[in-house]
Amino acid sequence: MESIKITGAREHNLKDVSLSIPRGKLVVITGVSGSGKSSLAFDTIFAEGQRRYMESLSAYARQFVEKIDKPDVDSIEGLSPSISVDQKTFQRNPRSTVGTLTEIYDFLRLLFARIGKPYCPECGVEISAQSLDKMIERISTLGKGEKISIYSPIVQGRKGEYRKELEDLRSEGYLRVRIDGVLYDLDEEIKINKRNKHTIELLVDVAVIRAENMGERVRESLQISLKRSGGVAVVESDKGEIFTFSDKFACPKCGMSYPEISPRLFSFNSPYGSCRACHGIGTTSFCDPGLLIDPELSIAEGAIIPWRNSSYFKQMIKNVADNYSFDITVPFKKLPANIKKIILHGSGDQEVMFYKERKGRVLKYWDTYAGVLGITSEWFKETESPEVREKLSQYMSTTKCTDCEGSRLRKEALSILVEKKSIYDIAGMSVDKGLSFFENLDLTGREKEIGERIVKEINSRLRFLHDVGLSYLTLDRSAPTLSGGEAQRIRLATQVGSKLTGITYVLDEPTIGLHSRDNLRLIDTLKSLRDSGNSVIVVEHDEDTIRNADYVVDIGPGAGEKGGEIVATGGVNKLTQSERSLTGGYLSGDLGVVYPKKRRKHKGLISIKGASEHNLKNIDVVFPLGVFTCVTGLSGSGKSTLVIDTLYNALSHSLYKSKEPIGKHKKITGFGKIDKVLNVEQSPIGRTPRSNPATYTGLFSPIRDLFAMLPQANARGYKPGRFSFNVSDGRCSVCSGYGTEKIEMHFLPDVYVTCERCGGGRYNSETLEIKYNGKSIADVLDMTVSEAHEFFRNIPPLKSKLEVLEAVGLEYIRLGQAATTLSGGEAQRIKLSKELSRRATGNTIYILDEPTIGLHFDDVRKLLLVIQELTNKGNTVIVIEHNLDVIKCADYVIDMGPEGGEAGGQIVAHGTPEKVSKAKGSYTGMFLKKILAKKKTASKGPN
Repeated sequence: MESIKITGAREHNLKDVSLSIPRGKLVVITGVSGSGKSSLAFDTIFAEGQRRYMESLSAYARQFVEKIDKPDVDSIEGLSPSISVDQKTFQRNPRSTVGTLTEIYDFLRLLFARIGKPYCPECGVEISAQSLDKMIERISTLGKGEKISIYSPIVQGRKGEYRKELEDLRSEGYLRVRIDGVLYDLDEEIKINKRNKHTIELLVDVAVIRAENMGERVRESLQISLKRSGGVAVVESDKGEIFTFSDKFACPKCGMSYPEISPRLFSFNSPYGSCRACHGIGTTSFCDPGLLIDPELSIAEGAIIPWRNSSYFKQMIKNVADNYSFDITVPFKKLPANIKKIILHGSGDQEVMFYKERKGRVLKYWDTYAGVLGITSEWFKETESPEVREKLSQYMSTTKCTDCEGSRLRKEALSILVEKKSIYDIAGMSVDKGLSFFENLDLTGREKEIGERIVKEINSRLRFLHDVGLSYLTLDRSAPTLSGGEAQRIRLATQVGSKLTGITYVLDEPTIGLHSRDNLRLIDTLKSLRDSGNSVIVVEHDEDTIRNADYVVDIGPGAGEKGGEIVATGGVNKLTQSERSLTGGYLSGDLGVVYPKKRRKHKGLISIKGASEHNLKNIDVVFPLGVFTCVTGLSGSGKSTLVIDTLYNALSHSLYKSKEPIGKHKKITGFGKIDKVLNVEQSPIGRTPRSNPATYTGLFSPIRDLFAMLPQANARGYKPGRFSFNVSDGRCSVCSGYGTEKIEMHFLPDVYVTCERCGGGRYNSETLEIKYNGKSIADVLDMTVSEAHEFFRNIPPLKSKLEVLEAVGLEYIRLGQAATTLSGGEAQRIKLSKELSRRATGNTIYILDEPTIGLHFDDVRKLLLVIQELTNKGNTVIVIEHNLDVIKCADYVIDMGPEGGEAGGQIVAHGTPEKVSKAKGSYTGMFLKKILAKKKTASKGPN
């Protein structure tokens, strides 16, 4: 079949959609935010492809995989196995890095294990094989009369029960084994949990060092140990000294032996390779006095922040004050240095007299005082409460592990080198530098024979990362620090490297976070996937991607319930000719973003001198106040480091005493009149069904207050909490406020049915009897934003918040809509509306990080109207952005680069968009010049 034929798709807001999508083509699904693009691409096409694959497994196998619901669609024909490459299903584990996600690090581990040259971490000399004579010589240094045990490690860190192995040892006459550090007699029944990893060491011999037996008995025992374990022997003295010997590798000077050199030695996720101090994280946590103490306050006023509400700790510190004679009403910063040290670090070995009242009696006792830092650290380690741990974590800071210097690995792994570089040195390289290193790696002889194929795999994966615009990333970059766009392109590069064919790939806006220069590289990557015999379906708003598509599906015409229809299909020409297609209107030029009539003049300047955090090159930069500023540049050029890490954190520290670390700089001036700064981050809103637009934006509290003030509610004694579906008093007791019940179907997917008791209303019948203007609390939550705006038009606190939601183009979403059903663009704009609904003073700085994520051309136009209105009120708006429609409307542009990573961090151009478009060496200017040339005074959006 040459096409994927979809009949009767009704998932979410899709209105019984039927269409055919050509197979083996690059297909773009576009439309305004909330029109139903993701519902068609992910919730219908991908979900059905994945479900069919799972259904092909046996009933037994399906027990162990996630159950997938059948999409609400009549039929899909011609569908091949599908793979989703989106921004949500991404591993945010701090142990994951760019290298591990792309499998490059796995190949590096294999390369170092096979051709790496081991060096002694203590002496620095190359390691060579150890002879038996050298081993015996090393043991003799323990001295005569020392009792030693000789073990042969037959299993090291592997899962299993090992019944056969233990039985074989028993039949051969051996008496004891040590399992996970505990000695067992082989005659007794030994039970091992097969699901856990174990180390099993055979006790070969126990001997006392004497001159007459060193040459025979110990030699023979070592030979047995080496033979049984494949070359490793462990000798342990009664004093606890342990020697690990290998007949393969050992230092000729200090005698230090290497463990088995295998790929797991280089894994920071394995106990055999990870640093013993930080367990492979690379950082260690500690209680930070700067976060624990407010030096402006006295102890009596709550200077010790986590102890403010605890009578127990207040009494404790009062006892300490009595013992050391200091005044707890004096501001902490004015206390003597020795007293501060005692308060923070404790009394050491010196005991303090504590007393407490119990039943009218005063009990006295003596004990040492561990200090605020010691007590809080112990509290953090011992608590089993997630809430307490989360609360205490705000007083913890992280620092680079002093043992491994952030490498995450044990010193032996770091001492194995390829071309004089450790695996950590290579993991610290950017993709570009890694490409250069491996392309110039000169292997000869045996090394070439072993390593050539491994290097080829590494090079191909690095090349894919480069091609999707990620050349600035380092391989050791932690996964949680990646943006959604970066994470998706990493997964895309991995899929290209897998070289599968006959697959349906479904992608969610892969151009997010990409500069216009890198768009064409990404599009070429998508085409290479297509040319390999795959179908590539992309949900996208980017104009370049739409114009390069083989086939376009435009969904609309509006959003939410006004969308869900196929507006136009075919090539770009079909869209531009369609009167119903909003996308076509923007592509043809009939519609466009309103161009500002003039650029605003600033009313002051914030000046940053010598910014040098991360890759910033000691730059000086000014941010004009009272205008709309765009910070642009290639991915990784230093935009977020300058705007968020340096400017925002400095302003937050000045205005709110924020504890976030401020990026390195020499001086920041000019923000004296600023009274408020708001940062709208990219992080999504809550992803639980209980979280919804009403709760997140703060609408729900005044709505509940309103219902609680009604006469009927007062008569029954109902408080605002009664109208929360998170509180047991008012919610339905059957579904616990979810509105649905889960029916487990064992082999079949779980079925979610509407709760019979509340009918999906979430509340119990008594609560639903309370009505405002004929509507219950459940009816209100089921309203769209536009319906609620009309309903609450006479309630100012609600009206203002709802107006902002409408202004950012979210008039179609429902107040009680579960956060899990919101698209990325919708979630971002809900967060934006929350910030914009707060009172502005005219001296507020708004910082927006790529607010056009997930936005259609028309949604960008609406967003710009909001930004321009904010700026017209005298506020300062600073936007980090790649979207050219946004950049061309800015009053001032700061372009960073010239490249990403180490090749970035400089100011390439600054000034009005017209000035930047003429700057030499500016990639942004080059693309901006083209769009400014299309300037139309009549550019506008739809009526």
